[in-house]
Amino acid sequence: MLAHPNRVTRGDDYRRISRRGHRVGARGLVVLAELHVDATAPTRFGFIITKRVGVAVVRNRLRRRLKAISRELLILVPTGASFIIRVFPEVADLTYAELRARVRGAVLNASEQIGVKAIPEQCSCADVID
Repeated sequence: MLAHPNRVTRGDDYRRISRRGHRVGARGLVVLAELHVDATAPTRFGFIITKRVGVAVVRNRLRRRLKAISRELLILVPTGASFIIRVFPEVADLTYAELRARVRGAVLNASEQIGVKAIPEQCSCADVID
């Protein structure tokens, strides 16, 4: 589970990151990223999963998977960044490994766009989407 300080919870934060954040797209998802003014702020993740994705069971399973993937990414992405992961219906049918690869690649690309580099020792080049 993702700890409370590592979650985007306020609607104002969602709106600000959605409007001003850098976008990185992967098949079936979009990652919006923003760098916080305070570099010591914790890395945060938020999720947008609409009803178009599927019934509540499907959406909740997808949210749990995204939280687990985001928790793994906390050690790769430096502090001070906020990410919102928006998923589309085609992602609901992916296996965990496929979803993990797409999300990791998109988040790592988004972090580079906002000017923070991932930790190279723990990040394989296969994760980065061209």
